[in-house]
Amino acid sequence: MSERTVGFIGLGIMGVPMATNLVRAGFDVVVWARSAAPVDELVAAGARAAGDVAGVFEAAETVILMLRDEPAVDAVLSRGTPAFAALVADRTVVQMGTFTTAFSRALADDVARAGGRYVEAPVSGSRGPAVDGALVAMLAGDDDAVAEVEPLIDLMCGARFRCGDVPAALATKLAVNSFLITMVTGLAETFHIAERTGVDPDVLRAVLDAGPMASVVSRGKAAKLREGDLSPQAAIADVRKNARLVEDAAVATGTSHPLSRASRELYDEAVAAGLGADDMIGVISALRARTERIADAAGDPD
Repeated sequence: MSERTVGFIGLGIMGVPMATNLVRAGFDVVVWARSAAPVDELVAAGARAAGDVAGVFEAAETVILMLRDEPAVDAVLSRGTPAFAALVADRTVVQMGTFTTAFSRALADDVARAGGRYVEAPVSGSRGPAVDGALVAMLAGDDDAVAEVEPLIDLMCGARFRCGDVPAALATKLAVNSFLITMVTGLAETFHIAERTGVDPDVLRAVLDAGPMASVVSRGKAAKLREGDLSPQAAIADVRKNARLVEDAAVATGTSHPLSRASRELYDEAVAAGLGADDMIGVISALRARTERIADAAGDPD
């Protein structure tokens, strides 16, 4: 058993398996969440439950945050109140969510002023890699602080890369997300075109799996489509949020982003259709709906 106590806040689709991997490695992991179910799951695996956020920070010098959005981070840390400094002073805060670079830079400054240390550590991957400890981490921050948390990162991730100063890790993550989102959206479009043109989907899947474009992501998402399994590895609502972050970063820097914009619009439509909890490959439903609208407008009975 490691003598090091680690706090973990943010027990969602990704956070639960990530924290579980730390517990299994022998770390004393202290967790907190607003919902009881994920806390109970972690406690059953060997973690300890804190009664509140302050209890996590009191117990652990390093606290990992894997929260959904920026307001959640601010709320958990009581940012903007005197309680913020009391929480983060003499602590290392490891922020693993995907947010704007401006938010992360400002949070890093606030943590430093309060006497704490901040590491930016977004990850690439979904629930499957999180369970397997095969996520890819991008790290930014003070070299000593990054070195302190790398042993923890290695237990949750299969690879890690130092990106430089905050917010370089998040800038890298947004670039990676641009590729991931447009790739999966393109895969959904591929299968949608196949449906409309009478292509055997199993033959299509075999061809894609055998070719140079095949990847863990393409194989996994194609399998989910063929099996009708839309249980979320990366939920449509979360992907839409990330797509918007990519697009906002592109707009802020004057970068052309036609593929990112087109993908984001499809995820918007999927969320509006009530599909936000489905896996991201379920965006194919937005493509089908568009096709139906085109057919209706053209008076096409098919």
